[in-house]
Amino acid sequence: MEQLRIRTLAGLFLVAGVLSWAGARLWDSVGTLPRVPLAAPIVLAVIAAVLLATALSLRARLRAQRERRPGAKGVEPMMAARAVVFGQASALVAALVSGMYGGVGAFLLEYLDVPPRRDQAIYAGLSVLAGIAVIAAAFFLERVCRLPEDEDEHGGTATAA
Repeated sequence: MEQLRIRTLAGLFLVAGVLSWAGARLWDSVGTLPRVPLAAPIVLAVIAAVLLATALSLRARLRAQRERRPGAKGVEPMMAARAVVFGQASALVAALVSGMYGGVGAFLLEYLDVPPRRDQAIYAGLSVLAGIAVIAAAFFLERVCRLPEDEDEHGGTATAA
């Protein structure tokens, strides 16, 4: 399984940001810009919390299994692989969504004196922060599920499957 690359995520973020900034300018000149939903940062924060909870749970179970504690509940390889795939997919989507809201937020910075637009800029900024939290949690989950023997064979680039 390939490891997440920060360059790929940053590229997705930047491309989505530039396209959404240009789209927001165009849309605003033609009509009314759609609102940034209040639920956007909330949903992203929930996804980050789920990824973090999964990573912490797997880390505790793997540590108990490694230390051979009595009654330790093991981690099935397929479950770890599914968790990593979920984390990677979440990070890719979060990079796109954060870039989109970042571009819209950058456009809205010109109108901070208008209270509704200021609120939309705040929601967009919170969405970007929550998206970064999703990406950080996905990297942590990927690190937790990395196999020690994969680090030795491939120079630390493979993740658990």
